[in-house]
Amino acid sequence: MENQRSSHVSIPEITQKLLAAKQEKGLSFADLEKILGRDEVWIAAVIYRQASASPEEAKLLIDALELPPIYIKELTEYPVKGLGPVVPTDPLIYRFYEIIQVYGFPIKAVIHDKFGDGIMSAIDFTLDVQKEEDPKGDRVKIIMSGKFLPYKKW
Repeated sequence: MENQRSSHVSIPEITQKLLAAKQEKGLSFADLEKILGRDEVWIAAVIYRQASASPEEAKLLIDALELPPIYIKELTEYPVKGLGPVVPTDPLIYRFYEIIQVYGFPIKAVIHDKFGDGIMSAIDFTLDVQKEEDPKGDRVKIIMSGKFLPYKKW
C-alpha cells in the first residue's frame, strides 16, 4: 500500500482500505478521474476524507475499486477537514508548510496588490497537479485557483 502513515496524522481506516483496493486494481487517480468524471485531486480528497461525494459519485468509486457498498454512506458524510494542529512530518506535505512559511506573506502582499484586502477561497477552489518534463529533472507544477473574496465593510 502507498506509504501514507505518519506518527502524527491518523489515516482513517476507510482511506487505508480504499488505497489498498486502488493499488490492488492498479488504478491511478487519473484513471479514477476518467471513471468518475471528477478531477483526480478532488477524488484523492474524498478518499482521504477531506471532501464528501454524492451517493452517485461514491457508488462509482466503490464500484471501480470493487469494494462492498457499505462504504458509500461514509464517503457521503461531511468530513472533518485538515491535518490537525501539528506540523506535518511527511517530507512532501511539510514542503507545502515550508513554502507558506517562507512565501506566505509575499503571496499575501501580491494578492493584496492585485485584488485589494481579502482572501482566496478554499471553498470556491480548484487545484491541478501537472508533471513538467525537464532534462535537469522533472518538475511538479501545481495550479491553485480560488475565488477572491474581499473583506466586507460595514
